[in-house]
Parts: sequence; C-alpha cells; structure tokens
Amino acid sequence: NYLPTFLVLSLASDPPRSSSPRLDCVRASEQCLREPACSSKYRTMRQCASGAKETNPSLVPSMEGKDECRSAIDALKQSPLYNCRCKRGMKKEKNCLRIYWGIYQTLQGNDFLEDSPYEPVNSRLSDIFRLAPILGEPTVARENNCLNAAKACNLNDTCKKYRSAYISPCTSRVSTAEVCNKRKCHKALRQFFDKVPAKHSYGMLFCSCPLRDQTACSERRRQTIVPVCSYEEKQKPNCLELQGTCKNNYICRSRLADFFANCQPEPRSLTGCLKENYADCLLAYSGLIGTVMTPNYLRSPKISVSPYCNCSNSGNNKDECDRFTHFFTENTCLRNAIQAFGNGTDVGVWQSMSPVQTTTSTTPPYQRSRNRNPNPNSLDNHIADSGIYPFCGNLQVSH
Repeated sequence: NYLPTFLVLSLASDPPRSSSPRLDCVRASEQCLREPACSSKYRTMRQCASGAKETNPSLVPSMEGKDECRSAIDALKQSPLYNCRCKRGMKKEKNCLRIYWGIYQTLQGNDFLEDSPYEPVNSRLSDIFRLAPILGEPTVARENNCLNAAKACNLNDTCKKYRSAYISPCTSRVSTAEVCNKRKCHKALRQFFDKVPAKHSYGMLFCSCPLRDQTACSERRRQTIVPVCSYEEKQKPNCLELQGTCKNNYICRSRLADFFANCQPEPRSLTGCLKENYADCLLAYSGLIGTVMTPNYLRSPKISVSPYCNCSNSGNNKDECDRFTHFFTENTCLRNAIQAFGNGTDVGVWQSMSPVQTTTSTTPPYQRSRNRNPNPNSLDNHIADSGIYPFCGNLQVSH
C-alpha cells in the first residue's frame, strides 16, 4: 500500500529545513507530543497515511483534506520527527522502529532500495578487520580458526556470558515435538550480536577456514548460531512468504532494510560494495541473526549464505523470489566483506575513497520514492556474480 501521489510529492518536494541535531525516533516523538502544534500535525499525518491504506473510497481525502495533509507534512518537515533514526539494540528499539515505520512505511517502494531506519555507525574498518589475525594468520593457518575464535570468546567475560545465554535456550528441548523455544533462542542471539564486541562475535561468525581443514572448520562456523533451533524449520517456506512475515515485524523489517542498504553490491566498485564499507555490511548481516529472516552458511565450496527458504511454489513471482535469494547467495559485497575479515585484510584505505555516486547512496527516503527506476533489472538492483576481488599488498595501510 502506498500514499496517494499528492502526499508522496508533498514529502518529496523539499529537504528538511530543521537545523536541530537528529534525534532517535522515541525522543523525537516525545518532543513533538509535548508541543501542541507539532502534536496536532503529527496526528493529522498519521490519519492521512492510515486513510490512504484503506480500500474504502469514502476514506480518500477530499480536496480540503488534501490541503490539510500537505500542511501537516510541511509542518513536520521542520520537526525532529522528519529525519529521526534508531540505534540497533537500544533500550526502546521496537518502539523507536514502530514510530519510524509509522512515518515512512507508506513511502517505500522497491524492497532492495528500502532505507535503513538505523543511525549509521562510525566504525573504524581498519581496527575491526585487523583484529582478525588474533584468530590465526591466514597465510600460515594450520588450525581451525573457528575453533580458535570460540576459545577466544570463552576467555572474554562478556562474550562467554552472552554466548552461554543463547546456547541454553537454543539447545533446550521443549517437548518431543519442539526442539527448542525459538523465540527465546532468537532473542538471545540478537543480544549476543548487539552486545558482544565485534572482535569476538565476528571472530566466530566470519572466521576463515584454511583449505586443508575446510570441512570441520566451515561446519563449526555454520553451527555458530545453533541452526537446528535458530535456522531450520520442519518445512522450508517460500522466500517471499518469509519476507512478508519479516515485514510484519518491526525489528525484522528494519534489520532486513539495513542489510539491503549496507550490503548492496556494486560491480563497478573495487570492493564490490556500493557503500565501500565492509564493516557496515557485516554489522547489517549479523543484525539479521535472531529474526525470522536469520541467514546461515550453505554447505558450499564458496562463501554463500541464505535464509532458510526456497523459491518453489512462487508461481508468477519466481523471478522476484530469485532476485531476493540471490541477494544472499550471490552477493559479492557480502562475500568480499566476509573474506576480508577472515583474512585480516586491512581495508582502511576504503575510508578515504568516495562511495560510488548513485541516487541510492545519497538521497533520503522521501526523495528516493520518486527517483526509483521501476525496472527490476536496472543497475541499482544488479547482483554481481563475479568471484572475489583480489586484494593487493600495496593497498595495506599502516597505522
């Protein structure tokens, strides 16, 4: 469901004029509701959006109603609500996301271009990726690096605490019919990846496997999230149906949008990523774990991941379903990011490079809603299927 054209254009016509710092959506909403004028316009806008989603023709706004909707939106462009975001793992994350999607959910179009509701994380790529060698130098690796990562986790109090917190519900059988309490398992997994330092959580999830020990090492990596509970189902659902379930949950929808935004492949980029940022892609990927869209490694000679679903019974939507699954299984950006971390590749050099300039990387959701190319085969949606880009020694950055 989408807002009528007049409402979309009202939101897209001007950039936000507020000069105040960006707030999270909970604080922005509280601030707006304390101000009578803002509160009134906020309620009006929600009524406009709600009426637009109904199929009852009598609820379509009249000309006077359209003017009132435009007025409400123009007023909100000057409020902190207009550009609010959320922080992953924040105390009121679900409430924050509910507010965000309440404002923007009717403005989104192509799923692959849906904006992330999360505040960008200012992470130092070099620091994160150079931590990987604690798990074993890849060029001389003789051990199971994923086993080393598990050992390193047990030596860190925070990692050990949150790992134990998810192992317990993810391995405790509920009944003869249920292998575990999946809801509790998922919640504990989300906490693990939200709370544990990246050098430990990434170490277990993205560890590299030497050629001589592919089977045991990659299987340990695959078992990191206890897939029997967190990943597998009695029957594989259709991927588009699983996506629909995900989009009905504020956290899952947001984590999926974050993954689409930060792991968008770009074949013209040396990194293979539109945003030239491996750390943000890995953070977005790990954020999906513990949702109904939880991905995991496939038993494959190459690095390939997928949610637990397939495209059988897709009918006329088979192409759409295949594009969705290929974003996981054939995603060069994600594959390169995982390999770079596992190899301890210092990619800090990418921070000094400007991202590839396309509308998807620079324009906010209220503008992108009218800039999108409806062609699903356009470059913005292209999933590069080439191999891993080689990393050259002269790209190493010393600090």
